[in-house]
Amino acid sequence: MSLLLTNARLIDPEALTETHGAVYIDGTTIAEVLTDPAAIEARAARALRVEDCGGKVLAPGMVDLGVKIGEPGERHKESFRSAGLAAAAGGVTTMVTRPDTLPVTDTPEQLEFITRRAAEASPVRIAPMSALTKGRAGREMVEIGFMLDAGAVAFTDVDHVVTDTRVFSRCLTYARSLGALVIAHPQDPGLSAGAAATSGKFASLKGLPAVSSMAERMGFDRDMALVEMTGARYHADQITTARALPALERAKANGLDVTAGVSIHHLTLNEFDLGDYRTFFKLTPPLRSEDDRMAVVEAVATGLIDTVSSMHTPQDEESKRLPFEEAAAGAVGLQTLLPAALRLAHEGLIELPRLWAALSLNPARRLGLPQGRLAPGAPADLVLFDPGAPFVLDRFTLLSKSKNTPFDSARMEGRVTATWVGGQEVYRRA
Repeated sequence: MSLLLTNARLIDPEALTETHGAVYIDGTTIAEVLTDPAAIEARAARALRVEDCGGKVLAPGMVDLGVKIGEPGERHKESFRSAGLAAAAGGVTTMVTRPDTLPVTDTPEQLEFITRRAAEASPVRIAPMSALTKGRAGREMVEIGFMLDAGAVAFTDVDHVVTDTRVFSRCLTYARSLGALVIAHPQDPGLSAGAAATSGKFASLKGLPAVSSMAERMGFDRDMALVEMTGARYHADQITTARALPALERAKANGLDVTAGVSIHHLTLNEFDLGDYRTFFKLTPPLRSEDDRMAVVEAVATGLIDTVSSMHTPQDEESKRLPFEEAAAGAVGLQTLLPAALRLAHEGLIELPRLWAALSLNPARRLGLPQGRLAPGAPADLVLFDPGAPFVLDRFTLLSKSKNTPFDSARMEGRVTATWVGGQEVYRRA
């Protein structure tokens, strides 16, 4: 089956360019990327099917690093089927899933179950992560070699920080010997325990338990010392404060194999959004100051922060309809990742190719996946979207089982028209 997608704005996150042209798909891969009108016309005459994209944006599908799915254990919050449908509708073609399931994903058998269920139920690709320590308890590392053989793309205890430095250093050393990627949550858990906001005048006025932004810096500094000692491959799941950025810059300048990410919510929201005590805005780590937000946006724009993700965390109504301090943290984001990210492009803060490098190319590269490229030979995982299409988000229209989005009733721009995974259309907006 061949398909020519023509008359599109092509986003190439490798070259960091935006051009007008066409993409020719042959089977499951991209065969050609064409910008010459004569070459496009010649290819159109031979293609089995031609689709005019109407000047919309065509880009590699997003690789969303850090998606929580409730299988096994919390299927009422999210299933592979519901998450896959939401991802396809949001332009996410690969979900990198977290191991904070019930029970924790820390054995090859559990990883094989996840892989099998995903293949049966999800229309998009799944790349599963394994826990770093058994039960995410921070006491004994998992069988990293066996988990790699079973398909784990990275190892993380998510927001459970391994507080025992000796245990963490052993995990990093063993991961280094096998070339495995360790993803950590830079935070001092003693300072951040029970926090619902970031320390400052606003948190004090609202009477919310808060944590200093230095807790992130302290946690990151400890991790960098251990990475320097062990030589491990390390990715910080979220860098959300200005105080942590100089340490990240030093680590990269010193040649450490370190990358960092940030959630779309920390890029587009700040602590003032907590003003009405809406628990949809309660996240881990908590929302930061506007100065922190702008510093992190600049870090993404310059490439210092490598990846942007939704940190999709579905929570049911019962866990959110509680006082702010007691409510569960987290927000869904598979369908809101694209329009929220486009806010940054529309405001002129981050150019679209650079933004797409953080959303697609960089996470794929860090995990050793072939996705994220708009080039011949790359998998035909693509998203076509209208970046200027306006809408008001109604959370009840989201395809996720859980509806806990901070963007409910927000005015947004950017709608997905179609999504392809391996050359197969998995979503088409009616």
